[in-house]
Amino acid sequence: MKLTTKIFIGLFGGIVVGLFLQNNPDIANTFIKPFGVLFLNLIKMLIVPLVFSSLIVGAASIGDIKTLGRIGGKTLAYYLFTTAFAVTIGIILSKVINPGLGLSMPVNINTIAAKDAPPIIDILLNIIPKNPLRGMVEGNMLQIITFALFLGIGTTSLPEDKSKPFISFFDSLAEIMYKITGLIMALAPIGVFGLITPVVASNGMAVLLPLLKVIGAVYIGCLIQTLFVYCVTVKVFAKYSPIKFLKGILPAATMAFSTTSSSGTLPVSIRCIENNIGVSNKIASFVLPLGATINMGGTALYQGVCAMFVAQIYGVDLTISQMTTIVLTSTLGAIGTAGIPGGGLIMLSVVLASVGLPLEGITLIAGIDRILDMARTSINVVGDLAASTVIAATENELKDVKTIQVNMIH
Repeated sequence: MKLTTKIFIGLFGGIVVGLFLQNNPDIANTFIKPFGVLFLNLIKMLIVPLVFSSLIVGAASIGDIKTLGRIGGKTLAYYLFTTAFAVTIGIILSKVINPGLGLSMPVNINTIAAKDAPPIIDILLNIIPKNPLRGMVEGNMLQIITFALFLGIGTTSLPEDKSKPFISFFDSLAEIMYKITGLIMALAPIGVFGLITPVVASNGMAVLLPLLKVIGAVYIGCLIQTLFVYCVTVKVFAKYSPIKFLKGILPAATMAFSTTSSSGTLPVSIRCIENNIGVSNKIASFVLPLGATINMGGTALYQGVCAMFVAQIYGVDLTISQMTTIVLTSTLGAIGTAGIPGGGLIMLSVVLASVGLPLEGITLIAGIDRILDMARTSINVVGDLAASTVIAATENELKDVKTIQVNMIH
């Protein structure tokens, strides 16, 4: 049985069991949730060494600084362009669906302790690590990726006899991490079951009904972003069949949906894009780790929907200027959003603060954030994979894969 099928079984089974345990959520949280937490911990264990090693090898394998700059420029431009589209789609959908109108949500301001959102400039300045080792210990992905890029770029300026031992070490480390990932992925169905069951058992379907419009807006927006932005760019720029593309990336999208971690899905994404789509390792090892950190199209779309929702809840009529600010802030803020579960909720405070909306509104989203997180993370990963396909095609690094295997991981 393929991994995708197993994951869906774990997902569906978790929902059924969660509904059955609604009257006893403590059972799910005490006996089932630990399996999900363990699975996520195993994935998180891989993130820093995997991203660090694969990005060094990816940057070094490009060959020269000029080529690296060209590919990096294309990648960044693609991510910013599609992210801006995503948040715009979110805002338009919110204006059409009006998820915040007619909802009566009791909010006790006295019980809310909102934290001040960090300024965008601080996020951008923090990209350069003062102490790279500290960034690794703290798991600061932006700093890790920046340091890895500098190391990779540095190796391209050295003679081969000096750089080869360094690159070989990290190439071996990356391969080791891929192997460990394959072993951990065998536990994915159990992990997914452990993650979903307590969420459903604690919330139930009735709790979600008042916020069904918000959920619907985010999910519809993610579908639009996939079909009319990512699939279109793959078709236009890479001349690649959108249907084959979606089939080939299904395991990675499913894993992202289940784990809500774009960084944690990285090993599956790399294998899917290379084995199923035909993108070279040279491109995949550079674009995907970069995307797992800075490409948050789904998160930006979610931020657009939620910002409009909070505005409607508090009766604030946003101007065109304020909505434009949301687009710009969400696009730039996506760079500082960690590719881990719940990262988007943290950065939502930046977007709300940018247009003067109450940060207390975040508490209205927190109750359903896990359900929204699944959709937005999946689209984040789809965006990473679409970018890899487009960049590979423009660099003549896209192989002809005639037979698409939906899942190469056993």
